[in-house]
Formats: sequence, structure tokens, C-alpha cells
Amino acid sequence: MSGKPILLVLVGATAAGKTQAAVAAAQMLHTEIISCDSRQMYREMRIGTAVPDDEELAAVPHHFIGHLSIHDYYNVSMFEQECLALLDRLFLQHPVVIMTGGSGLYVDAVVRGIDDFPTVDAEIRKTVAEWFETQGVEYLRRQLKLLDPEHYAKVDLSNHKRMMKAIEVSLQTGKPYSSFLTNTHRERPFDIVKIMLNRPREELFERINLRTTQMMDAGLLQEAERLYPFRHLNALNTVGYKELFDYMNGVCDLATAVTLIQRNTRRYAKRQLTWFARDAEMEWIHPDELPAKVANML
Repeated sequence: MSGKPILLVLVGATAAGKTQAAVAAAQMLHTEIISCDSRQMYREMRIGTAVPDDEELAAVPHHFIGHLSIHDYYNVSMFEQECLALLDRLFLQHPVVIMTGGSGLYVDAVVRGIDDFPTVDAEIRKTVAEWFETQGVEYLRRQLKLLDPEHYAKVDLSNHKRMMKAIEVSLQTGKPYSSFLTNTHRERPFDIVKIMLNRPREELFERINLRTTQMMDAGLLQEAERLYPFRHLNALNTVGYKELFDYMNGVCDLATAVTLIQRNTRRYAKRQLTWFARDAEMEWIHPDELPAKVANML
């Protein structure tokens, strides 16, 4: 370490036990926790996003949990700016601050920095959303090919969200979206320690299945019913809610919906593991090993 303050990044797949591990570590270090979970930020989505319980929130100060509404516009660039400003303040009080969550893009935004994209007008976002809703994904592909052939050749053409973002930026600026992609790694005024909290695959999947059952017992269905009128919002395009919305629409029965939540959560966990495996600086440990790691930082 260089003597700079330290950002301790604790990541992991969903249901790996990040919340409990982060709270215990923060208590050892007498510090605070920044959440980088892109869905726990929405106050209306507590059960389905596994927000820390009241006891955990009371044990350690948490930031970026429940500070948004599902109706608010928010993006990863806004998170990067707000998080860095918060870290400036927290490092005046704490030599180590913990950031934890499973949203890889949000982690990378703080650790590495992301490309600067212009703010897109609400009318442009609305127009592009209407294109998708009324004319489908193939129309988005044609528009993107016209606006930015370079990005069209690289992007996942089955991912309508990524195509929509590229189209929005191209329309807003009159420049190809690809022209904003510089992939510049920005230096930060703090050191970064990155730890991946990992469990054997079978153990992780058992925890996912059990947590889904616990969420249902805690009232996930009732939470989804309250949010059903807003199911078109991007925040609710999330595992756990989508499947229950299908149940409400008569697409499947409730038992099938719960089984699909478990399956889709396992698939999401695999994608998270793949994302974090790209980072050669990430140290992979079992959550039970974390206290010894933290003790070395005291």
C-alpha cells in the first residue's frame, strides 16, 4: 500500500453472503459501506433485491440503498460521480471504506472509470423505447446499423437495451456511439483492494434456492403485486419480479414462477462469476476467510 486511503471492494455472486461479510468487516474496521448493487438503490424493491435487513443497516452506516424511486432516471455514470464525491468525504474520517455488491458495471465505474456519455433527453429515450415496443428488435438493429456501423458490428444484437443506449446517444449527439468508447483507465486518489467472495458452485446454488423460498415467505409476491402497474419500468426488468409478473399475467402458475426465479437467479450468478473472473487483480476467497484478511488491514 502507498499510504493512501483504501477502498476495500467486496464482490461476489448473488446469495454468496456479501452483506453479512461486509457488515462484519466494517465493524472490524470501524468504517462504512457503499452499496454497488444497481437494484438495491430502489426503495420500492426491498424484498426482491435482498436489501440488508434493519439490524444490518443499524449495525453499520450504509450508502446508496433505497435512495431512489423506480420512477427516477439513474445511470452508472451518475453513480460513479456521486460515489467518488462520497468517498472524498468518507476518507476524511476512515482510512478504509468498504464497497460491496454484485453489479459489475457499477464496480468498474468506481474502480476504473467509465467513458463520458452525454445526458440523453427524455423525449429521445421515449422515442427509442416506442420503436422497440411497436416495431421490435429488428428495427433497432436497422437503426443502429445506419447510425453506427462500427458498434453494430460489435454489439450483442440480441441485447435490445445495449442497442437502445447506443441509438439514444447517437441521436442525441449526431455522432456515432462508438466514438465515445475510449476505455480509458482513470487513476484514483486511493488504493484499491479487490476481493471476490466465492463459494463452491453447489453450495452457492443451494443458497440461491433457499433464499428464493425465504423471499417468498417474506412477501415477495405481495411486493410484486404492488409494483405490477409499473412493470414496464427498466428497474423492474429484474429476476424475481419478471417471473411473478408472468404469473400474474397467466403465463404460468405460481410454483413454476418460483422455480423460474431460482433457475434465472442461478444463471445470473454464473454471469456475475464470468464478469469478475476477467479481473486479474481480484483475489478469490471463501467468505469464511475474510475476517483474517481484514485483520491484516488493522
